[in-house]
Amino acid sequence: MNTNYAIDLTLMPTTFDLMHVYLAGAVALLSLILIIVLLAMVISMARGRKKAVAPVIVPSAPAPAPEPRVIEKIVEVEKIVHAPAPEPVILKEATPDAALQLLGLLQKEARFIDFIKEDISAYGDADVGIAARVVHEGCNRAINEHFSLASVRSEQEGAKLTLPQGFDAASVRLTGNIVGTAPFTGTLVHKGWKVTDVRLPKLTQGHNAHIVAPAEVEL
Repeated sequence: MNTNYAIDLTLMPTTFDLMHVYLAGAVALLSLILIIVLLAMVISMARGRKKAVAPVIVPSAPAPAPEPRVIEKIVEVEKIVHAPAPEPVILKEATPDAALQLLGLLQKEARFIDFIKEDISAYGDADVGIAARVVHEGCNRAINEHFSLASVRSEQEGAKLTLPQGFDAASVRLTGNIVGTAPFTGTLVHKGWKVTDVRLPKLTQGHNAHIVAPAEVEL
């Protein structure tokens, strides 16, 4: 069923009275308030988006202060130690009488001084050999008569031996390449000699020991 609605324009007021003016003003005021509220909401939303998008800057923690570094410096101190002064060597004064007496015995038994002081450059090897044999026999006789001798070392010459630390330097003489400190290992070159007994004749009082060979006068 068709229903037709007809609008009668004559029903609308053609003039505005005071009531209509109030109504129109209220509508305008409400519209203005609505617009302001809408603008406020739009601005608030826009600010909220900016806050959400903007990165949050978190203030960084202050860098820790560097710890003081302790530098150890090793200082080498050279301490000069003075070696103790060596004890003074006390030299015993030896009287020349015994040496002069021995020299006199060698001259007496072997003509030792005559042989040493003789100029043998004019003699041949055979003549020197004969004279040396006489001197050798006389010296050997004088030594054996007045001294007892023994070897310092008991090893055979040419044998290897080791000298410990603190060895008697007076009885062993080192030769060759001497490096470092004892113990030393080497070859025995000479056994050495030591006197175990002395039998020199006693001198009479007033004897002049400097006369090792008196002059000889044949009558």
